Amino acid sequence: MSEQEPNAERDGQEPTTSPAEKYDEYVMPITKGYDPFTVERASGTTMETTEGDQYLDCFSGISVTNAGHNNPEVVAAAKDQLDDLIHTCSYVYRNEPVADLAERIAEITPGDLQKTFFCNSGTEAVEGAIKLARKHTGSKEVVALEMAFHGRTLGSLALTGNHAYKHEMAPTMNDVVHAPAPYQFRSPYGDCSEEEFAARAAEELERVIGTHTSTDLAAVVLEPVMGEGGIVVPPKGYLKRVQEIAHDHGALLILDEVQTGYGRTGTMFASEQFDVEPDILTQAKGIADGLPLGAFTAPADIADSFEAGDHLSTFGGNPVCCAAALANIDALQDGIVENAAEQGEWLAERLADLEDEYDLVGETRGRGLMFGVELVGPLAEEDTDASDRDAGTAEGEPAKKAADAVKDYMREEHGVLVGVGGYHKNVIRFQPPLTITREELERAVGALEDGLRAVEA
Repeated sequence: MSEQEPNAERDGQEPTTSPAEKYDEYVMPITKGYDPFTVERASGTTMETTEGDQYLDCFSGISVTNAGHNNPEVVAAAKDQLDDLIHTCSYVYRNEPVADLAERIAEITPGDLQKTFFCNSGTEAVEGAIKLARKHTGSKEVVALEMAFHGRTLGSLALTGNHAYKHEMAPTMNDVVHAPAPYQFRSPYGDCSEEEFAARAAEELERVIGTHTSTDLAAVVLEPVMGEGGIVVPPKGYLKRVQEIAHDHGALLILDEVQTGYGRTGTMFASEQFDVEPDILTQAKGIADGLPLGAFTAPADIADSFEAGDHLSTFGGNPVCCAAALANIDALQDGIVENAAEQGEWLAERLADLEDEYDLVGETRGRGLMFGVELVGPLAEEDTDASDRDAGTAEGEPAKKAADAVKDYMREEHGVLVGVGGYHKNVIRFQPPLTITREELERAVGALEDGLRAVEA
């Protein structure tokens, strides 16, 4: 036998044959478990397995395929670019797709954001944005939010306000503190109006800066709508007040739109809905409809703080990915973002009805086609941990097992795929391709209702 043959064959075992077996044998175990099928192809809102089964995808590969799976225009642009140029390192040699995409991003982003750095992922975009903020301000400290998610590298993990993602990984970026999230469903301030809650939450940010930093503040970084935190939408006025606080302390506001950007919330960027123009904007996920690309964009005076050698990415600004991103933006602006807004209005009303109809539903919330359904109910002591028991309030304890059960029921009985997230892992996540039709959304909500009835029973 040659040395190149699989380990199992060399050891005298039966060789692995199926993708599932090969995953077990050769892919690092980084998830708690995969859905029980292997995807072979996808188109629009549909994914097809190797067994020929079809599923309605309402999760988009974690909010990535905004223009639909295998969007024809995006695929064609990538194929055309493959014939001409795949790689040069865009930070050594110029190429047209990078130049054109940077110009286009300057046109579609809010405010005077102008210059873009390209990388490969959202995590890298967040890391680079923090470096730029530090370089521009000359300061080091960063404030992020509890429950936030900004990535899994050690720097971005330091910003992430959820122990579930950290485990034994000790973040190496120490100058980070966390302020409370604007999570009104489990408000620590009691009953209050949206405006009062926004003011109290902003006061907490001021308190954290005053008590947990040395006032050497470089940035405040947050998601305009928290994704992994449970689709948490901030109250009106909160983001604007956060920016004022950041600027009062000589810091920049970094909005992490990795998950909310490129039409997900019904506008090209979620910040447009909150009357806020960030100092740095991070992007990824939906930027190239599935091809690996990340970016962060800043006004020229901030961007020019970087000097030669301050930052680099070998594969950042890959010509194929940038060509795909240009076609993706064209597709999004040709009615897809408008569809997200229109279908999102219907979805908001339809999901809100569930709050009165089902005891399991604590709250529904979101923008555009980024919605969460938080499930609540009594949990046995052995089914939860200390953080969940601490969260038990009049709104009900986080129902993690119920969320998993509803997700599985929707897949098994109706062929509908959704996500589960939230700080307490009890939020059903609707984040379908933005091309989804009303008929498909009705099917998805019907599957959710069926799952709620089954689990409540």
